[in-house]
Amino acid sequence: MLLHLLFLHAALGQTVIRPAKSVMPAEDEIDLGAVTESDDSEWKYLKGGAYVHTTEMAISADEIDFNSDTNWAYARGHVKLEHYATGDILNADHAEYNIRTEEGKFYAIYGTSPSKILTSPGVLTTTNPFYFQALWADRIKNRYVLHKGFITDCKMPKPWWKFNSPKFDVVPGEKAIARNGFLFVHHVPVLYLPYYYRPLGRNPRESGFLTPNIGNSSLRGYMIGGGYYWAISRSYDLDYILQYFTLRGPASTFNFRGKPNDVTDFNFSLYSVQDKGVPGQFQLSPDGQLEKVKQGGTEFEFTGKTQILGFTAKIDYNYLSTFIFRQAFANSYNTALSSEVDSIGFMQRHFNDDLDSVNFVFQRNQLYESAQPVNSPQNDVIIQKLPTAEFVGREQQINTSDELPLFFSFSASAGLLSRQESDEVYGQSKFFTLNTGAMAREEIDPRLSSYFKIGDFTFNPSVSLGITDYGKDYSTNSTSFITLPSSQCGGYPVCSPTATGYSVAVQSQNLLEHHADFVMKVSAPSIERIFTPPAWLHMGKKLKHVIELNATYEAVSGISQFNRIIHFDASDTLSDTNQVTIDFTNRLYMKDKNGKVTEFLNWHLSQARYFDPTFGGAVIAGERNVLLTALELSTYAFVSGPRNYSPIESAIAINPLPGITFEYRSAYDPLLHKFIDHAISSNFRHGKYSANISDTAVTTIPLLVPQANQMTVGGSYGTSVRRGWNVGGNVTYDLLLDKKLYEFGQVTYNTDCCGFSFQLRRFDFAPRDETQYLFSFTLANLGTFGSMQKQDRIF
Repeated sequence: MLLHLLFLHAALGQTVIRPAKSVMPAEDEIDLGAVTESDDSEWKYLKGGAYVHTTEMAISADEIDFNSDTNWAYARGHVKLEHYATGDILNADHAEYNIRTEEGKFYAIYGTSPSKILTSPGVLTTTNPFYFQALWADRIKNRYVLHKGFITDCKMPKPWWKFNSPKFDVVPGEKAIARNGFLFVHHVPVLYLPYYYRPLGRNPRESGFLTPNIGNSSLRGYMIGGGYYWAISRSYDLDYILQYFTLRGPASTFNFRGKPNDVTDFNFSLYSVQDKGVPGQFQLSPDGQLEKVKQGGTEFEFTGKTQILGFTAKIDYNYLSTFIFRQAFANSYNTALSSEVDSIGFMQRHFNDDLDSVNFVFQRNQLYESAQPVNSPQNDVIIQKLPTAEFVGREQQINTSDELPLFFSFSASAGLLSRQESDEVYGQSKFFTLNTGAMAREEIDPRLSSYFKIGDFTFNPSVSLGITDYGKDYSTNSTSFITLPSSQCGGYPVCSPTATGYSVAVQSQNLLEHHADFVMKVSAPSIERIFTPPAWLHMGKKLKHVIELNATYEAVSGISQFNRIIHFDASDTLSDTNQVTIDFTNRLYMKDKNGKVTEFLNWHLSQARYFDPTFGGAVIAGERNVLLTALELSTYAFVSGPRNYSPIESAIAINPLPGITFEYRSAYDPLLHKFIDHAISSNFRHGKYSANISDTAVTTIPLLVPQANQMTVGGSYGTSVRRGWNVGGNVTYDLLLDKKLYEFGQVTYNTDCCGFSFQLRRFDFAPRDETQYLFSFTLANLGTFGSMQKQDRIF
């Protein structure tokens, strides 16, 4: 029981199953026995297989002297104390123990206690009981004190780890404290803890210092950190971690969360680095002094939700001081490359059996075009809703006809929006700016739809009439060339002596746009065929081939001033069009000998035919045109001038065997007579083996999308909880630059009670050239310390 109470594993509130016993004493009775027994007034002397039983526990020894008046038992030789409720077993050379008050002393003790396994995906656990050993132990009222002992949950007698302390102080159900303790790994001391505190209550949240973390980086130097966790109350807590990079300075991580009531919770996370500067890199400061290039900054996220006045309110607000800070100090490769900072907050309420809803939306989207030095003008686009009220009505049938049902739906919104854009070329005196300021936009879009059948063909017509009023628009003469003195550029050297460029002009004049949108979707009947494949193909017992064909005709008219519309979201990219889109899908199903059916192959093809190649005059030749009709078909821009056909979009997915997938996406542009992009990926997993490979290439002209070709190859052997060696890694390679952008490798060795992980990460993309060496040490059922973050591990 001692160790069970000492570290996490006092399972309060847990259902306990008492071991079955053939003979149990009655409640409040004590059962005594031995090979030989003798009495002397209140004393009973038990020798040879002596025991004392109650309904809660049992003591056995070679000899036991028991006083029935005081209930003290004095045991000698092979003393064993067992608690039925917890399964704890305590062995000692000799002991003195009060059966009723459960107070006493045990000498030269060792024992075991069952582990309480807190299962969680990817967390190392063990079914080994905890083993403890000490010179002696005291039971004082509600406290246990172990003297000069150790604990471990490894197999004895050669444990991988053990925690030694001159004193373990335990208050059952409340806390466990160890002072001046050392963690040993194979007899080597690896961690000294002058004071270790562990809560043991129903809610094991207690304030205290966090385990330290260390690591090494070629760019940051040695990384040394520690933190403090503050359990403010049952509803609030926070933690603060300070990590010092010997070459770059201190980094702070702060988390504060709370749950004020049943419907409200929030979380605030902040990461900040006070950078001392990149070693060996210098620049001129605004006052002309030479200083180190600094890349520090701050980012934070605030999330929360609540319910108020019948509304559900949620917020996810993100802040990033500079993009170069994220690139230099983000802990993961994907985060370092993410150039978007998106925030949203809304209040929503549903009506009419959830068919209608009203929303109040605050939104901020920031996209960094490139990384600029700290304190220099940033190349970014910021779009905000300040706020917008939206009313949405989902489809409802407005007639009673089954042959030609009519459905009505609508959306309406009104609010303030702004767009701010800057594109300043660092090192050159050129810039481009746009700032709309706050402007109003109101729009309404009612829609009427239906469906009917002619033979086996299904028709889904719909028509909508939209009206949008913009408070501002681009002026006819949309650009003005200007020259700014350095004093108006923040004094930064990029603007010295003058900066020239142009600013897009916006005029405060209402622009009213209205459009009619007609859509007809036609679905042809599926064509199917079932056949028996040759046995040598190993493709199951039966194959079923299904062909699906769909066509969509859409005509939009009325948008006559597209190039004067300021773009805030997808609704502003709607243009006139007259087009047909064809979707063609092949499916191949496979049935095995057990009757299980799986989709072996799925091949989807689509292309649009444009009867209006200029989209109502919206397309400007030689420019990158962003149109909703193109965005709905492809994730890549392809409209650089008038055109009659879209690229042919192809997507193939093959699943030949369980654990094996293959996907290939491509786009062939008949206008350019070449493939403009492709993405290929394959994944394999079988037991403890896994592998993946992917390649994404864009070969379109630079005017539309920058050319790119990057490949990622990875694989692993093992899992996060598998005993023995587990290895894995991946590499991202840029074929155009002929260089590796990111390398990641991890080796993990798990024993029956602990795990060791080592990780190597290599970043090599502008402005980051860094190699990191990280590690972690995991104690099964207890926790982990080290510099590796859980989200960045393979295992």
